[in-house]
This record gives sequence, structure tokens and C-alpha cells, in this order.
Amino acid sequence: MTTDLIMGIAAETMKVTLLVSAPVLLVGLVVGLVISVFQAVTQVHEMTLAFVPKIIAVMLALLLAAPWMMDQLVSFTHNLFTNIPNYVK
Repeated sequence: MTTDLIMGIAAETMKVTLLVSAPVLLVGLVVGLVISVFQAVTQVHEMTLAFVPKIIAVMLALLLAAPWMMDQLVSFTHNLFTNIPNYVK
């Protein structure tokens, strides 16, 4: 195993991690931004108003994106395990 190979695997791992987490994080960001603007406009600063919609939106995004996320993770893991003989050389 060379340093280049390890760095390549690490880079691919980071790419897959960012790709898989992006939909849920973006939904949380957008919902949080919308709620913040709503709170600023109405001057209502209730804690549950900030967290409950965000939790619901993130759970829905997770539920909708779960098949795609699992497909990405299984594909990455399959490629990693398939290439083990190439890594050992």
C-alpha cells in the first residue's frame, strides 16, 4: 500500500461522506434560515419554533433520501471490498 493509494481512499471517503450528508444538511440549513427570517420579521423568538420544524424537515429529508444514501454507501463499500486484492499488491 502506497501513500498515494491511502490518500486516494481517504479522498473518496470524504467525497462520499459529503455527498451522502449534503441533502439532510441543506434541508436543515434552508429550514433554519426560513425560520430565522420569520422570527426576525415577526419578533417572535420561541425556541420550539426554531427546533420542531427543523427536526421534522430533517427527518422527512432523511426518509426521502435514505434509499439513495444507502445506494451510495453500499456502492462505495462494495468497490472498497472488491479492490482489496489490488490494495495488497
